[in-house]
Amino acid sequence: MKIGKKFNQLNKSEYFQFIDHYKKYSDFNTLGMYRSICENENLKLDDKIEIRDYANSIFGKTFNFYQLKDPQTYFDLTTLGLELTVADEKQIWNDIIANQQKILSEKKIKHRNFGAYSKHNCGYKDCPYNGLMIKQGSFLAEGGLHFKSDKNAYSAKLKSKRIKKQRKNKDQIIKDEFNK
Repeated sequence: MKIGKKFNQLNKSEYFQFIDHYKKYSDFNTLGMYRSICENENLKLDDKIEIRDYANSIFGKTFNFYQLKDPQTYFDLTTLGLELTVADEKQIWNDIIANQQKILSEKKIKHRNFGAYSKHNCGYKDCPYNGLMIKQGSFLAEGGLHFKSDKNAYSAKLKSKRIKKQRKNKDQIIKDEFNK
């Protein structure tokens, strides 16, 4: 069966019905459903929170993975109805980043091309590359998934060059030290 309607046009009872019987629908998309909760103008804030909590009871693991796949949607949903200060927002984003690193290490995933990080999204509506799948490190990449614990490849290359230069000039360095 197909849903036959956009998620952001559903009412509260339809959300519950589709969530309860999600296996029956071939076009059911959990990410689309979660995104539509924030975008749906037909719902009140209390309804959105109730739908989010009900969906999380069924799709909990999937919702937690959205920290990695689509962190903006995860942030929007977890902060529904909350009045946040700048410090609160920063703390939530820091928690999301820590959880992203934890998910990557638990699942032993080596690459970091996921959801929002794998597509070009520069913010310009007329950009011909919007939505294009990109390779990590490409000049089209807007940003990547980086953690404080990551090794700095650039500093490692500089250190390698410095040591190589010292090895080549070791005789000159020794002569200079004796002449002082």
